[in-house]
Amino acid sequence: MLPDLLKSIPGFSTMRKGGSNGDPVFRGMAGSRLGILVDGGQIAGGCPSRMDPPTAYIAPELFDRVVVIKGPETVLYGPGNSAGTVLFERDHARYAEPAWSLSGSVLSGSWGRNDQNIEIRGGTPTFYAGLVGNHTHSQDYDDGNGDRVHSSWNRWNVDADVGWTPDDDTRVELTAGKGDGRAAYAFSSMDGARFLRESAGLSFERRNLGEHFAKLEASAYTNYADHVMDNYTLRDPDPDSMMPMAMAADVDRRTVGGRVAGTFQWTGIELVAGVDTSSNVHSARSGGPPGSMMGFYGDMPRERDARIATSGAFGELAWTFAERQRLVAGLRVDRARARGYALTTMMTGGMGDMGDGMDMPPETTVSATRDDTLTSGFVRWEHALPSSPVTLYAGIGHAERFPDYWELFGQHADTRLTAFLGLEPERTTQLDIGARYEGERLQAWVSAYVGVVDDFIVIDYGDSMGMGDMDDGGMGDMGDGGMGDMDDGGMQMDMAADTPKNVRARTRGGEAGASYAISERFKIDATIAYAWGGNRSEHRPLPQIPPFEMRLAASYDTGTWSLGALLRGVSRQDRVAVGQGNIIGQDLGKSAGYGVLSFNGGYRFGNGLVLTAGVDNVFDKVYAEHISPANPGFAGYVNTVRVNEPGRTAWAKLAFAF
Repeated sequence: MLPDLLKSIPGFSTMRKGGSNGDPVFRGMAGSRLGILVDGGQIAGGCPSRMDPPTAYIAPELFDRVVVIKGPETVLYGPGNSAGTVLFERDHARYAEPAWSLSGSVLSGSWGRNDQNIEIRGGTPTFYAGLVGNHTHSQDYDDGNGDRVHSSWNRWNVDADVGWTPDDDTRVELTAGKGDGRAAYAFSSMDGARFLRESAGLSFERRNLGEHFAKLEASAYTNYADHVMDNYTLRDPDPDSMMPMAMAADVDRRTVGGRVAGTFQWTGIELVAGVDTSSNVHSARSGGPPGSMMGFYGDMPRERDARIATSGAFGELAWTFAERQRLVAGLRVDRARARGYALTTMMTGGMGDMGDGMDMPPETTVSATRDDTLTSGFVRWEHALPSSPVTLYAGIGHAERFPDYWELFGQHADTRLTAFLGLEPERTTQLDIGARYEGERLQAWVSAYVGVVDDFIVIDYGDSMGMGDMDDGGMGDMGDGGMGDMDDGGMQMDMAADTPKNVRARTRGGEAGASYAISERFKIDATIAYAWGGNRSEHRPLPQIPPFEMRLAASYDTGTWSLGALLRGVSRQDRVAVGQGNIIGQDLGKSAGYGVLSFNGGYRFGNGLVLTAGVDNVFDKVYAEHISPANPGFAGYVNTVRVNEPGRTAWAKLAFAF
């Protein structure tokens, strides 16, 4: 699963929502602060409460490589990626002669977990084609107490590509894909009954166009996400809850975009320059199952509520100005526009009778548009020390981020006209430094950062029913779709309004890691990650900052069989801003530290077959991540403050390649 993959990278955390579709967090930053691109294109979910983050539509098994760029240290992949950029990429190589390949895997594990992946590729020097697909399924898992967590899922994805390579320098590729699934959610009064994805793209690449014109690349894409949430497909409506009837909400978002870039090379200099654009339209409808009093949601008209678009120009230059020294710099300028179709405003004339002697001005619904110009850039120095396996770097970057859909129109947004027009773009300025050591037996690295964020967007979650220290048994927030907002699709009963606002913030932290080969077969690894955030405007911590984390791993590999162990230790988190958060969740209170031990082993059969197996959380530890949504509690399940992680989990995987 994608959340599990990202969590293995130091600095990443995941907001668990159920068994799948967790929301990634990097250095305490989430949402559009972390850019996620699939083959160069953006895909965004439609759920106002982030039931379907990009991870709900991405199967990492279908890609060859995941690249993480930390901080605002590139301008090539769109605006606003202040925390970092994650690229899911596929390799492209021209076939020297006709050939084909088949690879895949099957996995089985606890709680009915079963995955299947397959990839078929073939081609000639002129044409190639590929088909990749996966299916993954699990029932509800148990936490370390043996209590069942509402978390089952079933998902599938299929992607195909066809390419034309008339020579070594030219490639034209057409891609198409589709996926769907269901997921039970422990954090919400609704589940995900549909995660439909439909994607298509066309790309062109031409190399060696001239003495200095090294490459021209152009691409266009469309990604469509249709997400249905309801309280009757994967559970029965609870007559004692705030949603006693069968209800459903259907939201969708279509994103279209494109990019044109050229690469130019001179002695010691490489310049990448181009333009890109992206536009998406969001709509929603609600109702119930067929035959319900509210009417079948699928028969209801979709109502457009938002349109967001950005267009930008960028240039990134790499200059090797001395032996083993390089300067990299970039600049981009973007124009961002958002239009809301269902904003509210108080009418200036007339008073509406609110009952009990309370008269308030009546509200009206209006449409409005806002525009902003965003400027981003960075400068980074890189130096490989002479006669040494050490490389140093230092860079300073600035990124301006336009408020995203969830901050302007989502479940926790203030959709009044004044708030829509008044929420300022974030402006992040960050210094990144680091070093890498590449020795014969020892590899080590360290990266650190310190940042200043003007107009940082934080969300006050309103009066969360007496938020206390959740580590000490306070009631806290009832969770997305609990006692407050009744979940997506316009069915709201807010006890207090949530409010996004701008504050001045400071951030700092870093990651470090080392790998040491004790012998040709035995290796040990260690990583640490630390993040800190402060709200300077209100003199309190920034919310949703993960605690200090350490990983220790050991592996023994003979080339035929292997053994490994992983110990993950997380400290308690005392720096919290209870009742504040971001678009994926809020601080519920202090959290306790924990340690989790896992084992794995494998055997290579020598004929393209590899068998691996393992046990995660060997000691059946009961724990929940600090960045976790509240568990709203519903019939048939044990209520906990946070959504607990899985208990002891056994798994086995057989991979093949021919």
